Amino acid sequence: MADVDVLVVGAGPVGLTAAAELRRHGVDCRIVDRLAVPEPHAKAIGVLPRTLEVWDAMGLISGVLDEAVPHLGQLVFIDGKPRPNVELTLPPDISYSFATLPQCTTERLLAEHLARFGTEVERSIELRSVEMRPDDVEAVLAHADGRIERVHARYIVGCDGAHSLIRKAAGLTFEGDALPEQFMIGDIELDWELPAGYSMRSVNLDANGEMDDMLVCIPMPGVRRYWLSMLRPGAQVGGEDGSDAADGIALGQAEGHGPDLSQIQAVLDRLSPEVTTASTLRWSSAFRTGHRLVDRYRNGRLFVAGDAAHINPPIGGQGLNTGVQDAYNLAWKLALAVRGLATDDVLDSYHAERHPVAREVLDRTVRHARTVRQAGSGLIGNGDDAEMMLRRQAQLLVAYPDSPLVQRQAADSTPTACPAPGDRAPDCRGLLSDLATYPRRLFDLLRTPRHVLLLFAGPEHASGEGATRLEACAVQAQRAAHGLLDAYLVTAADVPADARSVGLRPPRVRDAAGQFRDAYAPRDGEALLIRPDGHLSGRFHPAVPEHLTAHLRRTFA
Repeated sequence: MADVDVLVVGAGPVGLTAAAELRRHGVDCRIVDRLAVPEPHAKAIGVLPRTLEVWDAMGLISGVLDEAVPHLGQLVFIDGKPRPNVELTLPPDISYSFATLPQCTTERLLAEHLARFGTEVERSIELRSVEMRPDDVEAVLAHADGRIERVHARYIVGCDGAHSLIRKAAGLTFEGDALPEQFMIGDIELDWELPAGYSMRSVNLDANGEMDDMLVCIPMPGVRRYWLSMLRPGAQVGGEDGSDAADGIALGQAEGHGPDLSQIQAVLDRLSPEVTTASTLRWSSAFRTGHRLVDRYRNGRLFVAGDAAHINPPIGGQGLNTGVQDAYNLAWKLALAVRGLATDDVLDSYHAERHPVAREVLDRTVRHARTVRQAGSGLIGNGDDAEMMLRRQAQLLVAYPDSPLVQRQAADSTPTACPAPGDRAPDCRGLLSDLATYPRRLFDLLRTPRHVLLLFAGPEHASGEGATRLEACAVQAQRAAHGLLDAYLVTAADVPADARSVGLRPPRVRDAAGQFRDAYAPRDGEALLIRPDGHLSGRFHPAVPEHLTAHLRRTFA
């Protein structure tokens, strides 16, 4: 018999997300980390809008909004001359903006959130070995006092970084390569007068028009506090075959390779668009630009997430955010498996869904890393596709259309430009309930560890036989999901408020502002099923109980 349902190895942002989500889903888990205390450094600082949506659903967004600061855009300079700014402005239908938050603060907020479920990070514990067995996994843990503990877990999630022991125990490959550049970074204060909230990128070009010097400064919480990234003069990655690239981003004072204040000042003197003095160096280091990806995210009862699964160039803050979504995708599936409610496809869908995402992110960041040396190349361009590129950068376009858990639909079965099965479920505002006198967001209804079924009622389904059929859909769907499903009747704005009796189930919300109609283009009598990770599982028109239950059986045993 297992000692614990899930053992999470590694207490960085990814491991903490996995543990917190498992606990929110009611799963017994432990999370261990070899470090005695969390690292106090900024490290990864970019927080993307989709990650903020995830943290909203998890229930810790308030603390994040108090601690983070907006990242409004980037000021670009080529050979000292200003170029068009890059604006990180998303359309008003997106609930969150780009932000920056030091990784140490992210970890503190996640650890505090996890503690609310009664689970603390167990520190100074090193994983020594893992052995897969028919019914569980045995992990050998070494404690700081020399004690050796053998833990039997039903599943283990490896969030233990680029050198992951879990990945090696699972027999997964981690192939990739290295880029030639090596960078220096620093956490510092600058006394310039550049606009607050904007990062700055300054590049000098050689006679061939290629980059030979670069400085990037990204704002962080605090008074004139910035995260600086600079080329390390004359430094190359170790092996031509990329053998040293497994380090990924090698961060930390222990390496002793970071620039001192005078070296940072020399770079500023060369590349800053205005005279500035650097001060208060909190931390510095150097890192290599490597890229690697596992062949599989799962082997039996072992799973990997975050840097244990993928390493990519740190362009646009994609790494940490991709890892957080790995954990968010996996946790609800493990919760069903622990309860014995998951079909065989559920755990396999973790690789099927997340591996293509990591591949796309890796390919995109490597492509940009190789072209960034050319004049002014950046992640976000101008023109008609700029908004689409921005949404992609924000990870708002991540979708799972080929997942075994997602409904297959004909090309013409979903209204054009509306979220299809597998897509992220967008937020919308202006929903009115029978009791609350204030408008609600759709995300308020999705802040749950369960599936959510939205049954749209226009004039034909707000009362009578149409309403009865939708209510039958809710009853049968909740039964098929073993009660792990919340259902709502969403009525159109033009449906009278008293069109159905107050107090019947499912509860009603009224699309008073028409934003649900604009975001989803629902058809009268259509059912939309949303998974616990905020992705559409299916759209059913007309909603028929038998169709819904048959689809739910792809997920629920």
